[in-house]
Amino acid sequence: MRVCLCLLALAALSLHAAAPAKNETVRGKLVVRSGEAPVVETAEHARIVLDGDAPTRKVLHDPRVNGFEVEASGHFTAPGKFLIDPQHTRALVVRDGGKPKMITYWCDVCYIRAYAPGPCVCCQKDTDLELRDLDDIR
Repeated sequence: MRVCLCLLALAALSLHAAAPAKNETVRGKLVVRSGEAPVVETAEHARIVLDGDAPTRKVLHDPRVNGFEVEASGHFTAPGKFLIDPQHTRALVVRDGGKPKMITYWCDVCYIRAYAPGPCVCCQKDTDLELRDLDDIR
């Protein structure tokens, strides 16, 4: 019986330790420079280093998104370091014309959309950056 109670207590503690981090949002100008970690510069001129899953990292290192106003959802892993939620949650958006837009990549040869930069999966042509209204994404 004591063993069962100990196991129950350990399970409760592990569930508490695995609780998700508090979700936060950072906003500011995205700064992408070759050989440097991507950062968002806030209105208060604080520079926050951004990271995310593999597709998000590809987007963050794409020079075509440099200078956009961004909103990123996720959590701080340390002071000045922010981990963006996984890409499938649409956690990274840019503001274009005052409206939030999702960053996508489009192949105009094959009509294939991707969510990270790189060559088209079909013809291998470099995909073009295409910002889409969040309402248009299904």
